[in-house]
Amino acid sequence: MIQTTLREAAAWCGSLSFPLVGEAGDIRFAGVSTDTRTIAAGQLFVPLVGANFDGHDHLTAAEAAGAAGALWQSDRPQPETKLPLILVSDTLAALQKLAESYLASIGARVVGVTGSNGKTTTKDLIASVLRTAFKVAKTEGNFNNHIGLPLTILRAPADTQAFVLEMGMSDRGEISLLTRIAKPNVAVITNIGESHLLQLGSRRNIARAKLEIAEGLKTGGALIYNGDEPLLAEELAASPLPAGIGKLTFGADASCDLRLGAFEGTAEGSRFTAEAGRSGEPSEPGKPGKSSGPAPAEAANQPAAPEAVFELAIPGRHNALNALAAVAVGRLFGLSDDQIAEGLRSAQLTGMRIERTAAANGAAVLNDAYNASPASVRAAIELVASLKAAPGGRKILVLGDMLELGPDEAEFHAAIGRAVTPDKADLLLAYGPLSANGAREAEKLLPAGAVKHYMDKEQLIADLLAKLTPDDLVLVKASRGMKLEEVVYALQRGAVS
Repeated sequence: MIQTTLREAAAWCGSLSFPLVGEAGDIRFAGVSTDTRTIAAGQLFVPLVGANFDGHDHLTAAEAAGAAGALWQSDRPQPETKLPLILVSDTLAALQKLAESYLASIGARVVGVTGSNGKTTTKDLIASVLRTAFKVAKTEGNFNNHIGLPLTILRAPADTQAFVLEMGMSDRGEISLLTRIAKPNVAVITNIGESHLLQLGSRRNIARAKLEIAEGLKTGGALIYNGDEPLLAEELAASPLPAGIGKLTFGADASCDLRLGAFEGTAEGSRFTAEAGRSGEPSEPGKPGKSSGPAPAEAANQPAAPEAVFELAIPGRHNALNALAAVAVGRLFGLSDDQIAEGLRSAQLTGMRIERTAAANGAAVLNDAYNASPASVRAAIELVASLKAAPGGRKILVLGDMLELGPDEAEFHAAIGRAVTPDKADLLLAYGPLSANGAREAEKLLPAGAVKHYMDKEQLIADLLAKLTPDDLVLVKASRGMKLEEVVYALQRGAVS
């Protein structure tokens, strides 16, 4: 974590009171906190301001907890306190600037990851690959926004050699801010889906928002993006990357620089071939976090690497595509395919992303309840279709509403229902008002009684528990706001509550 003096922090965050002089400036702090409920002694308190809260109101609590000092917004009255204060015009902007400066002082290389679907999984895979050669810090949980990304950076040890930072968004300009803080050496766009259509209006606007990640790329860096998505190619043709920035595509299409070849999937994982790719020279010992091989832009333009076979302990063809992005990053960082393979085999995903668990009676459960969009739900249905239930077992889909899809939300849900054919699932339990559209379509395809729509989550759980057998396979997926992980927890308990 960041450990420095208040004087240096004042300089880094653009303090209005810089330079702090005397004893106050020499005080050292270790770590940053925005929450007095969890702040530790010796940390720097950053009081953020929101629509319904003001962290400045909790300065006394920070002082009582042993904070070493605090940022203080200049438009707030000067408080009565013994804590050294660093005066700033905006505490959030100062937090972001502090993170940017700390990151620059470390000198680590940075990978930024965004996309409509799969960005958290891809971030986890990239981090696991890079850990075979570097000391890595990555985004944890949902710390992928204008507050979480700076905190992720500030919590990382000073000897971090590589950062893998997820960049989320709900509107234009948000990724632009994040990438300018992180200044990545490599930026990754997993795909363009329908998430945030409510705010952005079209998939093209979503593509433009995701491409903001290239704005912060360092000279000599590279953009890795999904070559199966024509919108990205069209936007890059209309607005080319600056000179000195390389690009590399991955996907299933034959035109991609790194193409998914043979694929074999099981419930436990997959085995796939990367049929082509571009690789930098193997890294050599040198300055921590640095590679003596070519810069990413140079590596992205070198001849294709030979075919390589990789194994992934995560099921689904869509996850093999996510893994291709990790392969591309690993090669640009100068790792061998053996190192990349080791990282992919040992990767551990963030929870509720195709997380395999079991019900109390032994039935297999795939917990994919963290979020959902039309593309990710279709991919999850295809995954279930590719898996084999135990003899006599059924494939059961528990699908909830997909949120923030804009005026066409009803049709998006209806299309999901039309995708639930008898060769893909035996039962569909749909939850939420929007999912009624999908249930109506699925009823036309599945046998009578195989589809049921619910507005009461507890009733859904009760019915599922009553009909579940030890040989069944259950997929649970919905947008975050539907909280369908509660269904998974009930299955694990074997009881509604």
